[in-house]
Amino acid sequence: MRWRGMWMWMWMWMLTVALSLAACGERPRTAGADASPRSQADAHYRMAVEQHRAQRVARLRAASGWLSYTGSGRLYSGVHQVGSAADNDVQLPAGPAHLGSLRIDADAGVVFEAAADAAPTVRGQPFRAGRLGTDAAHGTETRLALGEQEFYVVRTGNLFGWRFRDPHAAARSSFHGIDYFPIDPRWRVVADWHPAALPRALVLLTSIGTPQPLTLAGSAEFTLGGRRYRLQALRDDDGKRLFFPFTDRTSGRESYGGARYLFVEPAQGRRIVLDFNLAQNPPCAFTAHVVCPLAPVGNRLERAVTAGEKNYLGLR
Repeated sequence: MRWRGMWMWMWMWMLTVALSLAACGERPRTAGADASPRSQADAHYRMAVEQHRAQRVARLRAASGWLSYTGSGRLYSGVHQVGSAADNDVQLPAGPAHLGSLRIDADAGVVFEAAADAAPTVRGQPFRAGRLGTDAAHGTETRLALGEQEFYVVRTGNLFGWRFRDPHAAARSSFHGIDYFPIDPRWRVVADWHPAALPRALVLLTSIGTPQPLTLAGSAEFTLGGRRYRLQALRDDDGKRLFFPFTDRTSGRESYGGARYLFVEPAQGRRIVLDFNLAQNPPCAFTAHVVCPLAPVGNRLERAVTAGEKNYLGLR
């Protein structure tokens, strides 16, 4: 019993010394010391996506963003009286009671004449009468400033419409951000790029059922989950970026039904990057006062794209 007690004491002493030496020899670990290059790259990627989202929300919140639209309507050939009073042909949600008259003609365009008591301006200068630019897609529309508010006319083909913006719109003050699917680097895919041999028009339907011709730039082919997919690319309004309107199995449920948009820089060579984490809702998901092209039939993906923006529930 005496020897057994001595051996037990010596064993306990040796174990204590060994643990003490191990503790003294262990180096403190710093955050990220064990991070692999891939995990670091993923972290940087997530930060880039978050920054992109923050910039997108800032543009929506801006006084001139999509949330500031408070009025819209169709315009037909003829002369229309415009203003906020009930006796106008085009009744604005705010602004002067009688702004002036619009003469609409498919060949001659749009001519405006201000009412006697109205004081609209264009780029800070008084505008009493004249022709109005209507090409909003290329930024050449004439916007009549009514203090902080704006009124302008847009044209698509032979179809005319009007828009009204107000920085004090209720939609701006009630906006609390966008819901997203979780960021997942696997939704950033490298696709094969097939440019169109010759640019040609592709006519899409809009959110109000009207036709809108856009320029087909080519198509992108990629693999997801072992299956091959193809999306048609259109030229964005600025003529620089590529524009992929698409739907998938989340459309009309978790995401906006008509389309989500993916804007991509032009392809370099035969490859192009499609990052579905950056997929965004069209403007008509945020306001009923603009018109958006819907996804073409060929751009429906027969799978759930659980990346990018979810449906905006504030427009109810």
